[in-house]
Amino acid sequence: MGISTRLTGAFGLEHPILSAPMAVAAGGWLAAAVSSAGGLGLVGGAYVDRDWIAAELDEAGDTPVGCGFITWALERSPDVLDLVLERRPRAVMLSFGDPRPLGARVRDAGVPLICQVNSRPDALLALEAGADVVVAQGAEAGGHGAHHRSTLTLVPELADLLADRSPDTLLCAAGGIADGRGLAAALMLGADGVLIGSRLWATTEAKVPTGLHDAALAADGDATTLSRALDIARGLPWPDRFSCRVLRNRFSETWDGREAELRDAGHTVGEDWKRAFVAGDPDASNTIVGEAVGLIHGVQPAADVIERIVAEATTLLGAHGTAASALRETDRGVDG
Repeated sequence: MGISTRLTGAFGLEHPILSAPMAVAAGGWLAAAVSSAGGLGLVGGAYVDRDWIAAELDEAGDTPVGCGFITWALERSPDVLDLVLERRPRAVMLSFGDPRPLGARVRDAGVPLICQVNSRPDALLALEAGADVVVAQGAEAGGHGAHHRSTLTLVPELADLLADRSPDTLLCAAGGIADGRGLAAALMLGADGVLIGSRLWATTEAKVPTGLHDAALAADGDATTLSRALDIARGLPWPDRFSCRVLRNRFSETWDGREAELRDAGHTVGEDWKRAFVAGDPDASNTIVGEAVGLIHGVQPAADVIERIVAEATTLLGAHGTAASALRETDRGVDG
């Protein structure tokens, strides 16, 4: 049984679930698996490797998937957006930057625009960009984020904002959602669906080395930390506003707080980090995962994960899977 919301209706989905476009991990196989299971899978365009993105979209085949980008990275290689738009993706997602210039190109192409935001000011920029979907990412999320607002408060605040300013814009919650309790809670907070990262990172279709999966399965939510060291080592110019949530390990303990020294030694350390990451060494690289790691107890196919999440949420929400987003529409007189 699916859960019907405005998100499922707008995108023709069975379940109100999007997969996060996680760098490296979210390739075509994972995106296609999520879409085939009734959600919407997003390939992780991340740092805009043109050949990698093309190959992963090819791997997804005829399965309808979208693609997500780190906005500031895409601004450096805007032609890659043309490559993606030519393939008529189900949606394009922009995160971590001003979405207005690139968002206009997405909308002009007739492709749904998803904007991930970390604050109310971010959400206002997303509305100016004409976002069809706003993803409210809380500090619990793995990987990059502003990490100063929790999902629990950010989602209902933005639900109210959208109801007042742009009632047709859909809202998804992200950050700390890994089971049916999280999905049900997000819907009760006023979201139309969820974007799931860490739980779908721990699937057989994700492009994740076994050693990093093993490290996550041995950890709990208290084991994560916020770090900038891995980005400095890799020479990635992330804006100061954003940090990365990872598992605490030897690398983070060595370099967190020594960022100036790391900048001097960055190339050598960065090459070592990259080799360790490919090899799945959880101590010499980083396991990029969120606080929901404590709710992950195995690596299963994406379809099984989604089925279990939806079944749990359906039970919690009641026989009809009633979502608070629908109640919000009724209470405020908003047309669906």
